[in-house]
Formats: sequence, structure tokens, C-alpha cells
Amino acid sequence: MNIDMIRAAAQRLKGHARRTPLLTSPFLDEIAGRQVLVKPECLQHTGSFKFRGGWSAVSALDEATRKAGVIAFSSGNHAQGVALAAAKHGAPAVIVMPADAPKLKIDNTRALGAEVVLYDRAGGESREAVGDAISQERGLTLIRPYDEPQVIAGQGTTGLEIAQQAAELGVNDGDVLVCCGGGGLTSGIALALEADAPAMRVRPVEPEGFDDVTRSLASGEIQSNATQSGSLCDAIITPAPGESTFPLMSRLCGTGLVVSEDEALHAMALAFKRLKIVVEPGGAVALAAALFHGDKIEGDAVVAVCTGGNVDAEVFANTITKFDKH
Repeated sequence: MNIDMIRAAAQRLKGHARRTPLLTSPFLDEIAGRQVLVKPECLQHTGSFKFRGGWSAVSALDEATRKAGVIAFSSGNHAQGVALAAAKHGAPAVIVMPADAPKLKIDNTRALGAEVVLYDRAGGESREAVGDAISQERGLTLIRPYDEPQVIAGQGTTGLEIAQQAAELGVNDGDVLVCCGGGGLTSGIALALEADAPAMRVRPVEPEGFDDVTRSLASGEIQSNATQSGSLCDAIITPAPGESTFPLMSRLCGTGLVVSEDEALHAMALAFKRLKIVVEPGGAVALAAALFHGDKIEGDAVVAVCTGGNVDAEVFANTITKFDKH
């Protein structure tokens, strides 16, 4: 996994992925006590950065392999990214999703033309086992959500954009906060910044109770989460850091940050009020860290990547109402 793969993925994504902007708000700066630059990947196709990795992986396959079809497992965002990329390449797709994933994500994945297979993560059923079995039975190519070089390369294109856009705003150093599950986006951005903005440091951000990456970085060994469900931040709940992503994060990232679910929801409400963007809970944890954990962040400016916006309407409405006066 290297910067050349990320640059190659950027070429394949050209004309297909959106180049999301860096957004600012003086109101958010005041809360954070520094300049906050928000990268709204919630505006990406399918409402998440995951489209980048999905397109990168599908477009890298040879034609015969693509025609045979692909399979992925995901709580929703990787599912939609792979489903759309496969549809645009004329490839069949099967997506293995947890039965308790947000209904919006399940419905959207089906609407994009993919076959959805549900599994019981709360009951301990393994998505990897389900995905591997179907993959072998039907001869499909498995596209893993983060432990896959071409997926990491696609996610890393976000970092190429951050480096260029931040420099245009006069920001060349400081922390880059990334909502982190298995580490595909985090490690991809870190690799891109190592090459194009070496004074910027990536910091993974996770919700309380699901801080496996933060604990792994602190201990130097891969740590697992005790449970795999039970948080509104479902988009970034993974069993443990990836075997491929953890070494990259260990080498390139600063210490992890952990926020409460309530802080993530508050950040969602502020993103809507001040930036007019819709962010899901898991996609808001980086912004929450920027706003509410400034004592743990270095630099006069901070970049926060809002990774997704696929939130059920009821959750979003309740969140906006709860924090309406903040």
C-alpha cells in the first residue's frame, strides 16, 4: 500500500467522485477556540466517503472478474458505495448487512440494484463468515470495507484533496480528525498527507465504548471491542482495527480521541445549523472532537472529516430538536 496507488485511484475516480469542499463557520471556530475546516464527505455520492473506495476497488478489477460480480459486507455506507460502483460498471453485487442497520441504508442499498443478505450481529453471527461463504459459493470477488488495498487507496484520495484545499487556505500543519472504524479512511488519508502535507497529523476519532483503534494505538497491539452493536454511531462500529490498516495507523497517526454519543449528536445539530449539512452520528464524531475536546488538539487550525450523512429521519429530527437552542 503506497502513495502511488492512491494517486492511481484518484485518476480512476476523476469525473466520478465529487471533490468535496472544505467548509468553515465563525460560530464553529468560536466553540472550538481555533479555525475548524470541515470536509463534508456526507456530500459524496451515496452520502459517504465509501463511494471512493468502492469505485477504486471495482474499477481496478479486470472485466471478466467484474462481470462475475462482487460481494461486500457493511453496516450501510460501504454497502452503498460498492453497490453504486458495481451498478455503474454493469457488475452484479451482493451486500451482507446487519439486520439492525438503519432502514435507510438497507433500502438505499437495494434501490441501487444490489442483493441484500441480512445477518444477526447482535446474536454473534459473523459477517466475514457469511460473506466468505457466499463469495465461494457464487464465485464473487469480496471487497472488504477497509482491509483491502484498493479500498484504502480510494479513501486516501480524500487526503489528497485535504492537502491541496488546506494549503489554498493557508493551513499547512495541524491535526486532521477522522471518524474511524476499521481504519481504511484514516490510514488512506494519513498516507496521502505523509506525501503531500507532512506537517499535518491524522488523529482517529471514535465513540465511547467502541474505541478499539485508540486503545490499539496506545498499547501497540490490536484490541477488540467487547460488543458490535448498541450505538447510534453504527457507521464506524467494527470488531477491531484492520490487519492492513493498523500498521499504517501505528506508523503515521497521532493518539486517538474518544467522544460521547451525546457529543456526536450535538455536533450533528451544529453542522446542520451552521454549515447546512446533514451528518450521521458516526460521521460526526470527528467534528465533535474538534468542537468539544480542543485541549487534546494541537495547532491553530483543525480539519474534521464528516464522513457520512445517511441518518434515519427520526434520529435526525430528534437530534435537531434536542439541541435547537445550542
